[in-house]
Amino acid sequence: MAEPTTAPGFVRQALRIAAKDLRIEWRSREVVMTMTFLAVVVVLIFSFAFVVEGARPPAPVVAGILWVAVVVSGTVALSRAFDREREGEAIRSLLLSPAPRGAIYLGKLAATVCLMLVTETVLTGLCAILFAAGFDEMLARVALLLALGTVGFAAVGCIFSAALLRARGRDALLATLLYPIIVPIVIAGARGTAQLLDLKPDLEGARFWTQFLFALDSLFVTAGLWAFEPVVGGD
Repeated sequence: MAEPTTAPGFVRQALRIAAKDLRIEWRSREVVMTMTFLAVVVVLIFSFAFVVEGARPPAPVVAGILWVAVVVSGTVALSRAFDREREGEAIRSLLLSPAPRGAIYLGKLAATVCLMLVTETVLTGLCAILFAAGFDEMLARVALLLALGTVGFAAVGCIFSAALLRARGRDALLATLLYPIIVPIVIAGARGTAQLLDLKPDLEGARFWTQFLFALDSLFVTAGLWAFEPVVGGD
């Protein structure tokens, strides 16, 4: 009889933690505004470099710009994922709460993904305007690629963010540790997006990269659930 009540309780705790973080962010909008501003600046810089006399850049270029902006802005979200818990050692109170460690991890992951998706919505619209890319026809498929890539990116990033909670220079260390691990995610997302935005979309190729991202998400989230407790529990 314990199992039916345990699973809903686990999910409920994770949702409460995610809702708490999103509620705090809604009051200040500090992180999401910083992320969006940085992502827009990245896209604008690339637009001046690649848009020449109104010519549309190739699909791989547009996809690369989009995913580079996602990674740069997402790093800001991850670097701030445990910031509030660092102040006054509030992380100890969170870890002593009845919430399972896995629920804490999933709650932080869900909140980070939500913030990143808000920024990615703005990014997609901006890329469609600046690069005249065919997002309209393939919007749902591109959105799925972005969502899957975001989950995998955040799944790895939340672990490193928690591990570096008390470290000096944690922002620089986070990028150094995170970027080599997420290379497969960025490659899969950029390749799949490029195939969708091409003048002759390659739906089969994009489907392969979508499935590849789903497999990576499953691997990274499972590894994150396993690694989170020893990472945050060690002093």
